[in-house]
Amino acid sequence: MKLKHSFLIIPSLIIIAFISISWGAVGHNKISHDASLSFIQEMSQFNTWTSLLASHASDADARKDTDPTEGVKHYIDIDNYPIFVSTGRIPQTIDSMNAMYGSSTVTNNGTLPWTTKTTVDSLRNCFARLDWAKALFFAEDLGHYVGDGHMPLHITANYDGAQTGNSGIHSRYESTMIGSYVSQINYTGDTVVEVQDVNQYIFDYLYASYKYKDSVLLADTYAKTISSNTSSSLYKDALWQKTKTYTIMLFKKGSHALAELIYTAWKQAGSPAMPNVSVFSKPEAKTSLQLQNSPNPFNNNTLITYTLNENSRVELLLCDISGKQIESIKSATETAGKHQLQWNTQFLSSGIYFLKIKTATAEQTIKLVKGE
Repeated sequence: MKLKHSFLIIPSLIIIAFISISWGAVGHNKISHDASLSFIQEMSQFNTWTSLLASHASDADARKDTDPTEGVKHYIDIDNYPIFVSTGRIPQTIDSMNAMYGSSTVTNNGTLPWTTKTTVDSLRNCFARLDWAKALFFAEDLGHYVGDGHMPLHITANYDGAQTGNSGIHSRYESTMIGSYVSQINYTGDTVVEVQDVNQYIFDYLYASYKYKDSVLLADTYAKTISSNTSSSLYKDALWQKTKTYTIMLFKKGSHALAELIYTAWKQAGSPAMPNVSVFSKPEAKTSLQLQNSPNPFNNNTLITYTLNENSRVELLLCDISGKQIESIKSATETAGKHQLQWNTQFLSSGIYFLKIKTATAEQTIKLVKGE
């Protein structure tokens, strides 16, 4: 998701407008989920992360509501820099960019590549100290930032087409269109190798993704000649037909890049074995549980919902980030159907937790984030 800052300068007043747009939850979910297509045999233990990488792929977007520093991490207006316009490249360390343009300018133009690199570093450090719960947290965020790096309109100042008469294209392309045609976005995985220069790797895919931003804008212009109603099926289908080849390719490359960066962080940490993987896993179940909570992140209350396909004994367990059980929230025999529980969490300190539901035939775990 992309957060942009527009500054209108009036005597003694600066008005800051925020516009939020994104690949959309559907696109991020798919990119993160399909990273597992590239998990080689050596990475088999990470298959237990697949559903969690997908279901928490947009957590970084949700944090923008409470963290004012999060928005700039999702984009880089790379063509605002004259050096990029003239050479197609920029200095690739944030220190160099700050020295050349000033930290305020760099921040306002977005920090996506450096945020991605920092997240890979944090993931590697978690692996090295065997902090698997936090490793999962950083891997989920990494999936989001990598996904943003493969969305061409996250890498340009003309992110929403306002400069070229394509206003609104950002959400039409990555959310509306993707939501309608995601079932047609199918691809296979590729072999992963350890990345020797992570910073260069990130910039390489950013530069490659940027090349498609004009193609998206031209596709929008074309689709509007088919139907001026940009909400119509005619418009959406025309946009899809013009963009589908490279859109599928960008999804495929995004999923592969996520797998390759997870693999790299793990290898650089010494390839540790994952202990007690059950706390992170979502095993194939005979009974569909559909455990979820809302809101997440939450403060003092959250609504837990789950669905039983049959009468069953149910246990709801709260675990800390190491997987240790710290509370039994519920233990009861319940009937088939949908169940809800309003849970008061005032007693919890802020941080990351796991909520586990167990029945006689199924088990599911989701991540919880308690805010300040």
